[in-house]
Amino acid sequence: MSDAATDVWLVVGLGNPGPSYAGHRHNIGYMVTDELARRMGSGFRAHKSGRADVVEGRLSAPGTPGPRVVLARPRCYMNEVGGPVKALATFYKVPPAQVVAIHDELDIPFDTMRVKLGGGDNGHNGLKSMRSSFGTGDFHRVRVGIGRPPGRQEVADFVLSDYSSTERKVLPFVVDTAADAVECLVSDGLEKTQQRFNS
Repeated sequence: MSDAATDVWLVVGLGNPGPSYAGHRHNIGYMVTDELARRMGSGFRAHKSGRADVVEGRLSAPGTPGPRVVLARPRCYMNEVGGPVKALATFYKVPPAQVVAIHDELDIPFDTMRVKLGGGDNGHNGLKSMRSSFGTGDFHRVRVGIGRPPGRQEVADFVLSDYSSTERKVLPFVVDTAADAVECLVSDGLEKTQQRFNS
């Protein structure tokens, strides 16, 4: 275990900046970090690096002193997030093993999720950029399922499109559950989180 002084988690919501992308499947990471910021009672503000917006505080169940957490949303497009995330990790002295990437996952059905440590990027440009910048894939991932595109729709078109009207009814629950998983991960560790959320 790391010592308390450096026991900071960097939780990164992957997505694309700007209102035109806000509701896209690819932006589920932004949606989850918005919910976590709400729970922490704070809004995002510009980090001095100029390359990300952050919220600093503690993330925990009411009445318990939770770990220190930096929520981050890079201000660049998905394929360039590695640089800003690495810069934040260096600034806050967070090792890759205490970085959490929240992202959309094609190979998991909508309304399900998986939490894991390490692995490849599975064609996800955000993860690919982070692995390249860190020189390792050994960071945590909260993989929020979006399922595969219907019919012959291109993957790029699918991830850069809004959720269906049916999915939007369930989406708040999905976001809430993913935020719960992040809270559990930073407070209780990977094993307990996987037992509870990788169902």
